[in-house]
Amino acid sequence: MGSESSNTQLHGTLSERELQIIELVAAGLTNQEISNELEISKRTVDNHISNILTKTATGNRVALVRWALKWGKVCINDVNCCPLPTTDENGIAS
Repeated sequence: MGSESSNTQLHGTLSERELQIIELVAAGLTNQEISNELEISKRTVDNHISNILTKTATGNRVALVRWALKWGKVCINDVNCCPLPTTDENGIAS
C-alpha cells in the first residue's frame, strides 16, 4: 500500500477536537493560544498535537499544515480554496 493511500485512511481517524486544533494551528496559534481559545489546559493541547503528528505521520507544525492543506482539512483563501465571490452595489458578482 502506498503512502498516499495510507494517508487518506489516516486522516479519517482524527477526532473532531483534533480537526479543530489543526485549524487553529493552521491559523498560526501557539499551543497556549489554542488552550485559551478552547478553554482547555495547555498540556491537553500538547497531547492533542503529539497525537495529531503521530496520526498524520508529520514531524512538525509546518508539515502538519502542509498535510492539512493537501487533504482539505483546512481552507485558506487563495491557497487551496476559492474565496466566495463578492458582489458590487448592483448585485453583480465579481
